[in-house]
Amino acid sequence: MTASTTINKGDRLLHQNVLGSRRFSNYWWATIVTLGATGFLLAGISSYLKVNLLIVTDPTQLIFVPQGLVMGLYGAAGLPLALYLWLVVLWDLGGGYNEFNQETGTIKIFRWGFPGKNRRIEIDSSIKDVQSVRIAIKEGLNPTRALYLRLKGRRDIPLTRVGQPLSLTELETQGAELACFLEVPLEGL
Repeated sequence: MTASTTINKGDRLLHQNVLGSRRFSNYWWATIVTLGATGFLLAGISSYLKVNLLIVTDPTQLIFVPQGLVMGLYGAAGLPLALYLWLVVLWDLGGGYNEFNQETGTIKIFRWGFPGKNRRIEIDSSIKDVQSVRIAIKEGLNPTRALYLRLKGRRDIPLTRVGQPLSLTELETQGAELACFLEVPLEGL
């Protein structure tokens, strides 16, 4: 769920940082797609100009139509995808924090979204409105393991990061810790 959890002020404030899109895997895939798309585009251009623009191979031997043209199109299609991946990392989509303050009786859930008027996603509520902390587990081809905050009169609010599912022990530990802190039941086990 979080990169770090901080409890301070006499155990009255729980602050959890939520990891967004600035993960190693996103940096990895953005780099791979950028290198691959650039290579394909340069191979297509090299095939057309009959000038080697690549270090690792000699695409000047390719016939421009259809091989060089198709490689150039793959590169041209891959570069916007790479740009999108780098922008997602730059904007840190999904990153933010969960803050539960028993002194003021408030809950604040904050996440970063896409640029625009709704970039800052903030949910403020009262601790009194919390009904429970819910654990959702779905196994199979696309497994999900997530914590949700169930509030009166609202949809369940996801508290965990998107992406790689948490281990069952970590999910149970974090859910139990939060339910104990908020003094509400833990559902879904």
